[in-house]
Amino acid sequence: MNPSTEEALVVHRALLEAYGEHVWSPHDPVATLISTIISQNTNDTNRDVAFERLRERFPTWEQVRDAREEAIVEAIRPAGLGPTKAPRIQSALHRITERTGAISLDFLHDLPTEEARGWLIDLPGVGPKTAAIVLCFALGRAAFPVDTHVHRVSQRLGLIPEGTSRERAHVLLEALLPERIYYSFHLNLIAHGRAICHSRNPDCGACILREVCDYYGSLVEEGEDT
Repeated sequence: MNPSTEEALVVHRALLEAYGEHVWSPHDPVATLISTIISQNTNDTNRDVAFERLRERFPTWEQVRDAREEAIVEAIRPAGLGPTKAPRIQSALHRITERTGAISLDFLHDLPTEEARGWLIDLPGVGPKTAAIVLCFALGRAAFPVDTHVHRVSQRLGLIPEGTSRERAHVLLEALLPERIYYSFHLNLIAHGRAICHSRNPDCGACILREVCDYYGSLVEEGEDT
């Protein structure tokens, strides 16, 4: 059965009780973009260390854009995949400069959301998740990022079909959820994925969502109720 928006709102209200509401505040779009590129295939701690090293060594985005690629690779080394991420970062900064004559993404405020999303996705190494993070967190737009936690928990709950790709998950969840809950729902799904709904050995016995969870329901049917 296809999930309904009302079923998603039941999940949303339960998550609010457990993890609270989140009030959006603007972030710098360029910093958000670069930080998210750095975050690919690493954890938050390594991302933050690498981002801070980059900013310490190159205080302006112009310096990052114009530096030797090897220097950028070394600066972001704690996040891994530097030889891949460094050229992506510099290419993005060059493309922004070509568009605006400066390193600023403020022009995205003036574009419709889907046009802004398309412009971001056209950057090397930027996919639906990175674009949605910039749109949602930096610009306050109606975009729903799908990271590994959101993807896993959404499938287990039955909000998206099992086996749905992350790219497709963005489309399905944005259609399912009211725009007004995107920000908090995203953050609370991540919190729940980290605290309870682990990739391995989820703590279903402590889960506040088990009564509306497809994954838990399948365990009960199979006699594996934890």
